[in-house]
Amino acid sequence: MLQNIIRALRLPFIGVSILPFILGSLIARKNFNPSGFLAGLCAVIFTHLSANLINDYFDSESGADWQDKRFYGFFGGSKLIQAGRLAAKFYLGAALLCAGMAGFCVVILAAILKSYCVILIYLLIIIFSWQYTARPLSFSYNYLGELSLFLLFGPVTVMGGYFIQTGIFPDLKSFILSLPAGFFTAAILFTNEIPDFPGDSKTGKNNLVSLCGPQKAFGIYYLIVFSGFCSIGLGAYLGYLGFIAIFSFALIFSAFKAGMILKGHYADKARLIPASKLAINMQMLISIILILGLL
Repeated sequence: MLQNIIRALRLPFIGVSILPFILGSLIARKNFNPSGFLAGLCAVIFTHLSANLINDYFDSESGADWQDKRFYGFFGGSKLIQAGRLAAKFYLGAALLCAGMAGFCVVILAAILKSYCVILIYLLIIIFSWQYTARPLSFSYNYLGELSLFLLFGPVTVMGGYFIQTGIFPDLKSFILSLPAGFFTAAILFTNEIPDFPGDSKTGKNNLVSLCGPQKAFGIYYLIVFSGFCSIGLGAYLGYLGFIAIFSFALIFSAFKAGMILKGHYADKARLIPASKLAINMQMLISIILILGLL
């Protein structure tokens, strides 16, 4: 049962949100607030888990996750509902529980910061994150999935961490430093949308792959990661990042390899798994390098 819960939560991928939050929190490290950081970090984790769970729930309700019941590990959902190992109501209840836990952390954070506007901000974020798949907006079904993840894992998470430490929002420096996390997280999503395309197209789940087709999708993937590397260069040029940030450009080779996999095997789900692995590892490694670049 524990293994099923870990799989439903997608715990191994939680670093995708943790690292950008740490990055934002360290931009103004001279004024570091450890209690605010811990409360904010817990809120980010529980919000991410809640979104993971509710996404599986609504993708099951729409029929998208029923088109292929095989579990691939990186795309297509956890498939535990389809395998009959966890009920759909478990996902809904667990998503609500995680959202409540995140809300509890946000209340603590509001008390620490003595600013209760963060509660309102949290409500907007949790609603926005659920609307990735939930009705009525269903961003991932209406060509807005990539943009919503770019915002949530980039500006929202990084600038949120910065705001907790400084009380400043908006801020140009934290926005620019949030762009790499946003672009490389969007690249993860886009990489995973290519193998999901056949099932998604049958259930009206429209995204950028739907616009160009899986055969040409590698071009959009390259555009997204190119934008990510350009944003790192911009941060370095403006003096927001230290010299060590330059080492992130070594991961261009991983990006190129992932793109070649997407180009050559767009119709073979099993052979697309390495591309998803490369995209996830690239986002997390670049986040780590940028954190070191700040320090």
